[in-house]
Amino acid sequence: MHLNINYLPQSRGAVAGELVTQLLGLLDDGLAGDALDDLQVHLDWVQYKSNFREPLIIRHGIDPEGSPLALAELAVDLRQFQSVGSREMLRDTVMHLTNGRPDEDDRVILGDFTSHSQSLIWRFNQLFWTRLADWESASGKGFEAALPGGQSDANEDASINDAVADFWTLLVDLERHHQLPEQIFALEIGVGTGNRAAMWLDRFKKLDDDRGTGYYQRLHFLLGDYALATLESAATMLERHRDAVNTIAMDATNPMRSLSFLRYKVLSIHLTNVYDNLPADELARRDGHLYLVEVRPYLPATTAAHMSETFGMPVTDIAQAMERLLEAGPTFLGDRARGVQFWRELWEGIRLEERLRRVDGVADVPLPPGLTSYHLEDLLEEAPDDVRFQLSNGAAQSFLNTLPLLHPRGYLQVQDIFVPTMAEYRSGFRGPGKMDGSVLSWVNGALLRAVAARAGYDVHFAPFHYRANSRTTILYTTPRD
Repeated sequence: MHLNINYLPQSRGAVAGELVTQLLGLLDDGLAGDALDDLQVHLDWVQYKSNFREPLIIRHGIDPEGSPLALAELAVDLRQFQSVGSREMLRDTVMHLTNGRPDEDDRVILGDFTSHSQSLIWRFNQLFWTRLADWESASGKGFEAALPGGQSDANEDASINDAVADFWTLLVDLERHHQLPEQIFALEIGVGTGNRAAMWLDRFKKLDDDRGTGYYQRLHFLLGDYALATLESAATMLERHRDAVNTIAMDATNPMRSLSFLRYKVLSIHLTNVYDNLPADELARRDGHLYLVEVRPYLPATTAAHMSETFGMPVTDIAQAMERLLEAGPTFLGDRARGVQFWRELWEGIRLEERLRRVDGVADVPLPPGLTSYHLEDLLEEAPDDVRFQLSNGAAQSFLNTLPLLHPRGYLQVQDIFVPTMAEYRSGFRGPGKMDGSVLSWVNGALLRAVAARAGYDVHFAPFHYRANSRTTILYTTPRD
């Protein structure tokens, strides 16, 4: 047995100690047979109370063709195990290593094994943002209330003041060197409630009026989002700036598709908590081999039985009902309120089974458009020998498809939860988790740095010091000399 302590809060050492004692007890009693001999045990502390993990899960390895490998991992979420774990639960899970999963027929399988980015959890993520009003009506609160501190870091006063001052200073410098364009373009991708944009514009207009620089009259402030309802709501909040603002429907992973006419023209681009909400795959390096983490969504038997009783449908019909929900929205049951209730309970119950598919080399890793094996090779050069990490597909695509919009003196600024170095993946669970009705996954900042380097930019990370204990980091770009 090989024990890997990925992250352990100081106050939880007793939980980990008890778990190890129970595992050793299984060995002493001969209940585990040879199952523990080469087992990799991974101890995690999943910081998201709502997530896709059960307290104990088994991951099996398969080769590129799908045949079983000897690799097996027992992953423990110490947070959940602390409250519901027992020696019997641990014994039953370990026994599954050799006996298969006797409870598999009781679970409701909701899809096939796929890479993380292709999993149906991202269809739920899209449903959340396109039907946000239905979710918020049922929960009785806005989506920002689910964030740490009950609000987005995008709306911190001091942060916005500094952002406005930096932008205004850039404009002054460009004007001094006779490089300021007649039309001044700024872009915000992922508008949220529209509050951050309103605050930014208010501050910029006041600063411009106070200094008499006349920049506001030349400003074109663009708001981009794929959810039309969100854009409409933000436009209402920004009515007082209607002459300066344009809303544009866009896919955050490819802003160039909607804004190609602005290539090399945008002076400031800003995003907050967009990258962490975009699809991401996961890779693991074990014993010198590279593995793609594949997942299969399911409902635990108890959850499926509860939903069957609550909604008066056979357990075997839940998967079909889910497809109708994802295609038609919460009106699929003929009663919107009941449809939203089904959606919320289903989302709360969904778990992900995991397996590790070995890939022969970086050239065999499925990569999204724009990413190449060279980017992955750059990333792995700085990675620990044994590590599991996000391959932030959506964030990398968005980053690559945003950089060409920048004016030669323009900059991209992103506020999000980043993992700046590959070594930091050894120090904690990085997602995915559930944030209200959406998916949340940390962003591989090391990958974005590698991508930027090959695109002619340097990426820098700065702490978000505007709110105490914030996990947000600020990424900003500078052109390479």
